[in-house]
Amino acid sequence: MASSGWSREFEEPIPLPKGRQLVTLKDAGNYITKLPKAEHTTSEWQTAMEVLILVATRGGPTILARIGVMKALNRHVVREFNPSRKDPPLGQPQAGARPLVSTA
Repeated sequence: MASSGWSREFEEPIPLPKGRQLVTLKDAGNYITKLPKAEHTTSEWQTAMEVLILVATRGGPTILARIGVMKALNRHVVREFNPSRKDPPLGQPQAGARPLVSTA
């Protein structure tokens, strides 16, 4: 793994559409600068680029840059609540369960 500057690698490559991956900070910077201007100038991509520059020039964990790029890549994804995945509420005893606190 590269140790400093733009050649530093992400802990995990960032997957892109069409199977490509961003492996280094430089890969991510090049990807952002090659985006169409209308997309490149959105606040999500501007934030991602700022974080990339800070991590590359001042050090710091590459996970911060990865988060910025991932948020920009997924900015149009709407997360939907799936009620079937919801855990049962805490505090409701199951049939036959003993109470946690003794009432005696």
